[in-house]
Amino acid sequence: MEKLRIVFMGTPEFAVGILDTIIKNKYEVVGVITAADKPAGRGQKIKFSAVKEYALANDLKLLQPTNLKDETFLTELKALQANLQIVVAFRMLPKAVWEMPKLGTFNLHASLLPNYRGAAPINWAIINGETKTGVTTFFIDEKIDTGAMIMSTEMAISTNENAGQLHDELMDLGSETVVKTLNLIENNIVKTIVQKEDAEIKTAYKLNKENCKIDWTKSAFDIHNLIRGLSPYPAAWCYFYDSNQEWNVKIYGAQIQYENHEAQIGQIIATKKELKIAVQDGFIQILSLQFPGKKKMLVSELLNGIQFSSNAIAR
Repeated sequence: MEKLRIVFMGTPEFAVGILDTIIKNKYEVVGVITAADKPAGRGQKIKFSAVKEYALANDLKLLQPTNLKDETFLTELKALQANLQIVVAFRMLPKAVWEMPKLGTFNLHASLLPNYRGAAPINWAIINGETKTGVTTFFIDEKIDTGAMIMSTEMAISTNENAGQLHDELMDLGSETVVKTLNLIENNIVKTIVQKEDAEIKTAYKLNKENCKIDWTKSAFDIHNLIRGLSPYPAAWCYFYDSNQEWNVKIYGAQIQYENHEAQIGQIIATKKELKIAVQDGFIQILSLQFPGKKKMLVSELLNGIQFSSNAIAR
C-alpha cells in the first residue's frame, strides 16, 4: 500500500464537503489550491472562496495562483511532493500540472459521465427532466471531463427536487465516492473505463441570462424543470408586465396544475393567496419569487403588497 500525499484543488462549497471528508478519513493533504480572492457584491469587498475559508480554518497549506502555468507556482507545487492530486469544481489544468504527481490527477464530476460534461451538470440534469444522476471520478487528460473513469455512483432525482437540494445530496455521494477512489488508488487496484463518444451525449452548458429565461410557450413540465433546475442559483427569470409597468422577476419555487383552460399563454392570474401563470397544458403556480430591489419572498407576502390586473402577463 502506497501512502498518499494529496494536493486538493477546488473552489466552491461543493468542493469543501469533499475536502472535509478526505481530512476526516485521515488522508494526508499536503496542499490546497483554490481561486484567487476577488471583490464581490455591491461593496466590492474581497471575498475568499469557500475552499480557502476551510483551508485557513484547518491550517492547510494554501496556494492561490492566478496563472497555473507560472513557473513560480509550478515550483511551489512540485515542492509539496504530492503523489496524487484531486480536483473538484476548479478549472481546466495545464498538462504541466495534471501530469506532475506519480499517481496522477483525478477529478470528481457531478454527473454520470460521459453525459453532462461541462460547467453546470447538476442544473442541466434537472432542467432536462432526468430521473437519475450521480458522480464520476476520472483521471484528467487534455480535454474537459473526458478522461478514463475510475468510479461512477448513481442516485435518483425526485420529482420536485431543486438544484440546491440535489447539490447537497451529490456532495455527500461525491464524498463517499472520492474516499472509495482513494482506497482503490492506494491499494493499486484501479481499473479504469474509457469514456465512449456518442452523438447522444448531453452537455452541461455554462448558464447565462439567455438560457435561464423562462419561455412560457413551453410545456408545464419543461417550465417547472427549468425553475427547479435553477433554484436557488442563479434562478429562472422572466418579465411581468401590468398597467405600463415592467418587472424583471426571479422565480424560485413553483408547482404544476394540469388543466384545460382558455387563458392567454403567459397570463398572470392572481387572487389574494395564489399567483399562477397560464401555459399550454395548464398553469404554473408560483410559490416563491423575487421582485427587483426586494428580497426573495413567498407569493402570499407579495400579494399582500401588490395587485395584478386581469391584463397582467408574463413573458
